[in-house]
Amino acid sequence: PPDGTAPALHVSGTRLVDTAGRTRRLLGVNRSGGEFMCVQGHGIWDGPVDDAAIKAIADWKADAVRIPLNEECWLGLSNIKPEYGGANYINAVKDLVARVEAHGLTPILDLHWSYGQYTGNSAGCSDVHAGCQKPMPDMQYAPSFWSSVAGTFKDDNAAVFDLFNEPYPDRATSSTTDAWKCWRDGGTCPGIPYEVAGMQDLVDSIRNAGAKNVIMAGGLAYSNDLSQWLTYRPTDPAGNLTAAYHVYNFNSCVNESCWNSSLAPVAAQVPLVAGEVGENTCAHGFVDQVMKWLDDHALSYLGWTWNTWDCSSGPSLISSYDGTPTAFGTGLRDHLRALNP
Repeated sequence: PPDGTAPALHVSGTRLVDTAGRTRRLLGVNRSGGEFMCVQGHGIWDGPVDDAAIKAIADWKADAVRIPLNEECWLGLSNIKPEYGGANYINAVKDLVARVEAHGLTPILDLHWSYGQYTGNSAGCSDVHAGCQKPMPDMQYAPSFWSSVAGTFKDDNAAVFDLFNEPYPDRATSSTTDAWKCWRDGGTCPGIPYEVAGMQDLVDSIRNAGAKNVIMAGGLAYSNDLSQWLTYRPTDPAGNLTAAYHVYNFNSCVNESCWNSSLAPVAAQVPLVAGEVGENTCAHGFVDQVMKWLDDHALSYLGWTWNTWDCSSGPSLISSYDGTPTAFGTGLRDHLRALNP
């Protein structure tokens, strides 16, 4: 149970463990806002992130909070309003991480929106700037982002680093092999006009900065495809690499058959964290199935998202930042409270 101190974590076989060797599952929520508010010129966070707001998350018996970030805002690039970028943004992230950890929760820092112009298949936007989800991180700024984040949090092994929200180089090329090679190695990738930073580049940036924090790496198809993750997984000299998976009811890998064939083999070799789980039905029937399978395999998962959006525009767990759940959020809240009574 949370004791007011977030546990320092490392990988031990297929488990995440604390310094005492106790298994720790990351069960919680995403707190969206830091990826889009700053680049859109509106602020840094979407809604309150003060102590009361974090306590409301803890009251759901969550163990972790995933915090999506924007690389241009962190690096303070010229297209970002100064009040929302650079040191102001970094300090806001540090403050939020400290509040999350003070409630015993694990903060997961996620590179969500990044630089690079992509107008190909499934493009989220035509903007070169970090205004949407791109198919892969860019070599121009993403390694610098992770080097800086790693340098900032290298003495805090309670913080977890999620390399890149939802890679989709598979949408830019018809070759699965090319997509997985792009995912790991970056460089010049078919269908992506900018130079790509592969997952290995980002792991190297973090480790070269002296950080040994646990790292998450999501697969292809918006992190829904882990079918060749083990074949192409990056090398981590610290031995603290985990697989990340996202699943919504509208994805491809959404049933026990797929989970058994593609997730279970990965989870048999490394820890697996379902960094986003959700459904767009404003209910929780699908997520209930997901959580049961993940529970049965002792895996981690976080609901998307702890924001008060209308559920028709995306899965929202809450209708108020005091923790009042939506119908969808009720499923996750009641489940977490049953696991951590």
